[in-house]
Amino acid sequence: MRWLTVKSQGSAIPTATQLLRLQYVGRMCLAIAIYLTTALKIRVAAPLDILVTSLLLVSAAVVTVVSYWHTHFRRRLPGPTFLYLQALFDVVLITAVVHMTGGADSDLASLYVLLIAVSAVLMPPANAGLVTLFAGLVYFADVFWGHSATVAPSVWVQLAVFVLVAMVTAYVASRVNVMGAEREALAAEVRQVQLETDDVLRNIRTGVLTVDADGRLLYANPAAEEILGFKAREWLGRVVMPEFARLAPEFWAAITSTARRGVRLMRVEATVHRPDRTFPIGVTTTTLDGPTGSRPRVSAIFQDISDSKRLEQLHLRAERLEAVAELSSSLAHEIKNPLASIRSSVEQLGKSSRANSDEKFLANLIVRESDRLSRLLSEFLDFSRVRVTECRPIDLHQVAAAAIRLVKQHPDCSPGVKISLEGTPTPMEGDEDLLHRVVSNLVLNAVQAAGARADVTVRTARAALHELPGGAGIDNPVSLRVIDNGPGIPEDLQRRLFEPFSTGRVGGTGLGLAIVQRAVEAHRGLVLVDSDAGKGTTFTIYFPAARRKEEAA
Repeated sequence: MRWLTVKSQGSAIPTATQLLRLQYVGRMCLAIAIYLTTALKIRVAAPLDILVTSLLLVSAAVVTVVSYWHTHFRRRLPGPTFLYLQALFDVVLITAVVHMTGGADSDLASLYVLLIAVSAVLMPPANAGLVTLFAGLVYFADVFWGHSATVAPSVWVQLAVFVLVAMVTAYVASRVNVMGAEREALAAEVRQVQLETDDVLRNIRTGVLTVDADGRLLYANPAAEEILGFKAREWLGRVVMPEFARLAPEFWAAITSTARRGVRLMRVEATVHRPDRTFPIGVTTTTLDGPTGSRPRVSAIFQDISDSKRLEQLHLRAERLEAVAELSSSLAHEIKNPLASIRSSVEQLGKSSRANSDEKFLANLIVRESDRLSRLLSEFLDFSRVRVTECRPIDLHQVAAAAIRLVKQHPDCSPGVKISLEGTPTPMEGDEDLLHRVVSNLVLNAVQAAGARADVTVRTARAALHELPGGAGIDNPVSLRVIDNGPGIPEDLQRRLFEPFSTGRVGGTGLGLAIVQRAVEAHRGLVLVDSDAGKGTTFTIYFPAARRKEEAA
C-alpha cells in the first residue's frame, strides 16, 4: 500500500516524487560539501579522511543517479523496500559526516531530524518508527564507541528529539493524508456528478444554454443547437444575443429581461424563425451566481412545443366535432321526417292528372332536391353515429386492401389512376367497418384531388414511438399512410380541413374528412396531415394496436 498518495495540487504536503527529489538534492549537496571541506584542508587533513569523503561522494552520486532514474525516468512509485534503502544509505551518509565533524559535538547532527521527518512523511508510521530507531542506534553507537565511552545528557536529549519529531511528523502526515484522501474522494464524486450531468444535458431533448451578464455564450447543449439552429462552438465566449434576437425575438427578450431585472420567467412562449421552418418554443429563464464580484449569469431552458400545440389543436378539433355531431344528429332527425312528407306530397301532386307540364317540372325538381337533402342528412347521421360498435382483432393491411378494391370501382377512379398498397400485415384491435370507411374516404379524396393521373400509395406498418408527437399517449402504435401526388391543400384550408362542410372540391359536402377524424378519435388514434403545394399530400394516422384495459372491460 502506498503511504503518500495525495496529489500536490492544492495539498498541504508535496508528493512522494517531489520529496524524493529534494532528498536527492540534499544528499548530493551534503556529500559535495563534506568533500570540498576536506579537500580544502588537504595540508592538515589525513589521507584517510580524503579517501572516505571521496568514497562518500561517489557512492552518493551512484545511489542518487540510480534512484532518480527509477523514480523520475521510469516513473515508478517508490515502494517500502526502495524507501528503506534510501533511508539506510542516508543514515550511513549522515553518520559518517557527523563522525568526521565531532560526533556528539557536531553541528550536523540535526540532519538526522530532517531525515526522520522526511521518512515520517514518505512512510507509514510503523516504517518511519523503524527508520527512527535505526538512526538513533547508529548515532548512539557512533557517539559511544567512536568518540568516548561516556554519553553526555545532550545525546539523550537529541535521541528524544528524534523520537518526538518522528511521532509529530507521522501524526501530521497521517492527518493530512486522511484529509487529502477525503478531498480526493469528494473531488471524484464531483467529477462523476459533472460527467453524469453533462451526459444528461447532452442527451435530453430540452435545450439548455447559459450566457453571462454581457450576453456572451458560456454553454449550450446539443438540443439547444438543434432547436435554435446555430453552432455553439462558433459562439462560445462571444456575444450571442444579436443572433438570438434574429432567430427568436421573444426568446431574446426573455433572457434580456431576466438579465436586467433578475426576475425568473416561467413558460414564456417564443417563436423560432429558422430558414427551414418556423415553430413555437416554451422558455423558462433563471439567474445563476457567477464568480464573486461579478453580475449574475442567465440560464434558459426551452423546448420545441410544436407537437404539444399540434396535439392541443387536435383535441380542440375533436371537441368541436363532437359538439357538431350532437347538433347534427338532432337536426337531421328533426328535418328528415318533414322532408320525407314534403317529398311524398310533391311527388303525388306531380302525378296528378290536373298538373300541367310546368307544375310537373317543378314537382320533379323538388323531388330531386329533396333526395339530395336526404342524402346530405344521411351523411349527417353517419357523421353523428361514428362509434366503435364491435372491436375485435383485425389486420389493418387487409382492411386497406378491401377499401382500395372498392375505390377502384368508383366512377371518379379513371383507368389512368394508380393505387398501390405497401407494408406488411398490421394486426390491431378495432371496428372493421369504421376503419374501412377511414381508408376508403382518404383514398377516394386522394384520387379526386390528384385527378386522372393520380398516383396514390397506401402504407400500413408498426410505428416507432419516436415518430409520434410528444405527449400523444398511444401505446404500441400502428400507422396508416395515404400519400398522393396531387396539387396539395391550400394553407387556409388546412386549418379547417376536418371541420364539417370545409372542402376544396366542387360538389363535395365536406363531411368525409370530418367522419375520418371522428372514426380515428373513436379508436383513440391520431391523424396528421402534411401537404406542400405542388408536392402532394400525406395523411398519417396512428392507432393503438390494442384497446386499453379499462376500455376492454
